[in-house]
Amino acid sequence: MRTPLHIRTTVLPGNRIEIAAPDLREGEPIDVFLVSPGVPASSQSSILEFLDSLPPGPRLFETWEEIEKHFQEERNAWDL
Repeated sequence: MRTPLHIRTTVLPGNRIEIAAPDLREGEPIDVFLVSPGVPASSQSSILEFLDSLPPGPRLFETWEEIEKHFQEERNAWDL
């Protein structure tokens, strides 16, 4: 396993990026992870903030008790 390679590049016209890495061999499969340094981690929303931002919509169950009842009915059906 190779050590990670850190390369900084600039987004080109057309929202493209280009990476040149002489240590890589042609045809070699690689994984690429992109991280934008312009967005500090502290400004990212939490999952709860994301869920709260979603528009209201129909829900299958209104309460936790209804969900538990549905799951128990499903489990009971498996035992037949």
